[in-house]
Amino acid sequence: MNLKEAAARGIAQRLREAGYVAYFAGGCVRDRLLGREPQDFDVATSAPATVVQQLFTKTIPVGVQFGVVVVLIDGEPVEVATFRSDAVYLDGRHPSSVHFGSAEEDARRRDFTINGMFLDPVTDTVIDYVGGQADLQAGIIRAIGDPAARISEDRLRMLRAVRFAARLGFQIDPATFAAIQTAAASITDMAWERIGDEVVRIITDCEVGSARRSFELLDRSGLLQPVLPEIAALKGVEQSPDYHPEGDVFVHTVGLLEQLEHPAETLALGALLHDIAKPRCAQHTDTRITFYGHCQIGAEMAAAVCQRLRRSRETWERVALLVRDHLRLLHAPQMRLSTLKRFLASAHIEELLELARIDAMASNKDLTYYHFCREKLRELGAEAIKPAPLLRGRDLLQLGFEPGPRFSQILEAVTEAQLEGTLHTREQAIAWVRERYGQ
Repeated sequence: MNLKEAAARGIAQRLREAGYVAYFAGGCVRDRLLGREPQDFDVATSAPATVVQQLFTKTIPVGVQFGVVVVLIDGEPVEVATFRSDAVYLDGRHPSSVHFGSAEEDARRRDFTINGMFLDPVTDTVIDYVGGQADLQAGIIRAIGDPAARISEDRLRMLRAVRFAARLGFQIDPATFAAIQTAAASITDMAWERIGDEVVRIITDCEVGSARRSFELLDRSGLLQPVLPEIAALKGVEQSPDYHPEGDVFVHTVGLLEQLEHPAETLALGALLHDIAKPRCAQHTDTRITFYGHCQIGAEMAAAVCQRLRRSRETWERVALLVRDHLRLLHAPQMRLSTLKRFLASAHIEELLELARIDAMASNKDLTYYHFCREKLRELGAEAIKPAPLLRGRDLLQLGFEPGPRFSQILEAVTEAQLEGTLHTREQAIAWVRERYGQ
């Protein structure tokens, strides 16, 4: 039993001792029944939020008006929510009011049947008012009640249905899928931050193959065009079959996504967006198709997409670098030693190498340049690739140089010579500077 589960069980036990009903709810029940290790445990209870706050020392009132309190047990946060039913949703996210009621009412307000079950943590009995167990066994993502109503309450449920179906290898119930297709264009009525968070979950909270399935479902459902029109535009963009026997740019891109397994956000977005500028840069000749400039233009487009999805500055800057540099490995064997060392010393080199690997595996499977860079990393070692500077500014001052633009020029020249293997010691560097720059 992990710390999160122990904390949730302790909360449920305390609520029961106080005379209230308390169950595990939602995704942790689903995952337990699937034989997966739940990442989070939520508690649903008949106790009002005010009582929960009284029973536990450390609480965070994240949504008391909706009956939601986070309880901290030994630093572990557990969401505790009062059984409720919801009135009409006016903003596509929050109900206009709530009615605190029974466990069954609470189950019927939730999104999908597989997420609408409860588990009694004392008896390990499943409480299922919505047919979740049957749908779990059948591998079906089905909205609880009227699919259109569930979607109108929170449009993010359309993206969640896709993620659950792809990650679990389930099918989306036809009526639920039809409701998603009908409402797909309205997905952008909600906050882009929520859309961005869900897109990132699709491409990071994934197992091998599930991110590809997600994007194929996004395409079939009609959600891809409003959320990521730049990716939808990759469909039908032909590539030279000698480099890309797999097909068009969209097929190639989902081929990268297929290989992702719980990647970092920046690598996942880099894989998704690495060829985003190819439709804009495509040129056809009699013998081949080229995409000159797509790396640089793609970096700008990728940054814009990440900003639209409300990703952090650190994230979109790293993603832009990955997109800009994703073909630099092809030039590595021809680089000067100093240039190669600088390239291999870049902060994003590990993600860049992985992006290059899956890029190759999704096309002609030529890993020559990937293996070359890996071998050079091993051969040269970290100290040679990014050595400590032989000279610093204070050394130039001692040599009689005046501070100014020339300072950085000299230090850069020393670094270049050091990386090329011309200079090895501080004494050599001082003599070299005196001879070349006349001090």
